[in-house]
Amino acid sequence: MDAVEKELQSRKNEIQKELELLFKANMRITDWDVPEADDNKAAIILSGIMQEALDTIKRDIQEGKYNDY
Repeated sequence: MDAVEKELQSRKNEIQKELELLFKANMRITDWDVPEADDNKAAIILSGIMQEALDTIKRDIQEGKYNDY
């Protein structure tokens, strides 16, 4: 395992927890804005939005946009 892999592996739980916190925060905001919202439907839509953003990041990586970050 190289230095980058070790560094990211050491922060894996933190990164995953931050993503979960982002998801939960947006679920709460949705519940505040639309109290009668179907929480399951909101969760599915929100996870799709987040997946779309991750897919965009993956495309950007493939296109080399982070090579000189």
